Amino acid sequence: MPFGLLKYGLNSKYPAKHHFTPATELKKHYDVVIIGGGGHGAAIAYNLAKYHGITNVAILEKNYLGGGNTARNTAVIRSNYLTEAGVKFYSASVKLYNNLSNEFNYNVMMENRGQLTLAHSDAAIRSFRWRAEVNQHLGVRSELVDRQTIADLVPNLNMSEDSRFPIMGGLWHADGATARHDAVAWGYAKGACDRGVELHQLTEVEDIEITSGRVTAVKTNRGRVECRGRVECGSVVQAVAGASSIVAKKAGIPLPIHCYPLQAMVTQPYKPILTPHVSSPQVHVYVHQTSRGEFVIGGGSDPYPLYNTRATLDQRESLSAAALELFPFLAQARLLRQWAGTTDMTPDYSPIMGLSPVENYYLDAGWGTWGFKATPICGVTMAELVATKKVPDLIKPFELERFYRFEQINEAGATAASH
Repeated sequence: MPFGLLKYGLNSKYPAKHHFTPATELKKHYDVVIIGGGGHGAAIAYNLAKYHGITNVAILEKNYLGGGNTARNTAVIRSNYLTEAGVKFYSASVKLYNNLSNEFNYNVMMENRGQLTLAHSDAAIRSFRWRAEVNQHLGVRSELVDRQTIADLVPNLNMSEDSRFPIMGGLWHADGATARHDAVAWGYAKGACDRGVELHQLTEVEDIEITSGRVTAVKTNRGRVECRGRVECGSVVQAVAGASSIVAKKAGIPLPIHCYPLQAMVTQPYKPILTPHVSSPQVHVYVHQTSRGEFVIGGGSDPYPLYNTRATLDQRESLSAAALELFPFLAQARLLRQWAGTTDMTPDYSPIMGLSPVENYYLDAGWGTWGFKATPICGVTMAELVATKKVPDLIKPFELERFYRFEQINEAGATAASH
């Protein structure tokens, strides 16, 4: 048997197939340069190539494909936000997620689980009632549920009235789901590279050259790339998540963003006993069980701005204590690993998308704790913007200029556990 496999491996009739661009030298000119090779960068490149016919595109990634915040999130997908702009945007993304495996012919392991957000006070109940009505008005499946419904949805949840945070009700979001974050990034990157896009890993952007208010070149650790071509002398898209402020500064653009570490951890595998994603803003924790049986536990951002992505003992202790408030049986669980990502937080907990003060430089930033769930719709809208030079209506509310007009889109109350 091994010799039979070796025969095929050495036979030129069966060449190895590369999923992504083999390592090549950077070309001197590209129509579009995308800084950041995570889910968003790959999604923008995919949509440019497939739906707009723009294939002279380079994705420049400092490390490896999907190795930044895409690899460090907890893969939750939902659309039960507070504002009309937010609900419409994330609802469109959820719809795209539902068809993503068919779109790629590549399994992204999408699982429709539902999401349950717990209320521990009368104020939370009132807030959830308002939020549910906003969601329902905009076509999103959300409803206020009572204690009995919660007990039926999550039989293992601590429903004791004598607990430290007694559960009074909850917001049930039937469209909540999870997907494999690496599969999403790989699916988009493979589709883009199959159509001629170049993915350049280990390629760090060191400087951005601007002449007369336009980007003319991008300097990397592997050479200088001029930005010109069929899309009005070329365009640059920034999609670097936690490094948004750092990269934007190279283009002379100040962003209202502060970065905080956000930690999570997983336990040893258990048999399947938890279907929905369960979160509690008051306890500052969320928990769900993966298809492999591990319990994913996450919570709020660290309380200090920092670019460090090392996990800490104090956060492990606080996350463990919070998870045990909801699921006491986890006291016997062993932790397998813990990690941190970098959240690029805006003042109103909404992203910054679209035009920038530099004419051909486009922003995809400020994703905080909600970037993964927006990956598909971000790819569609940003690609449309780059190709047509017209800002799609769906992302117009998220433009950078809103902070100068005092028209913030406040989504702070819609976070799962991070406020």
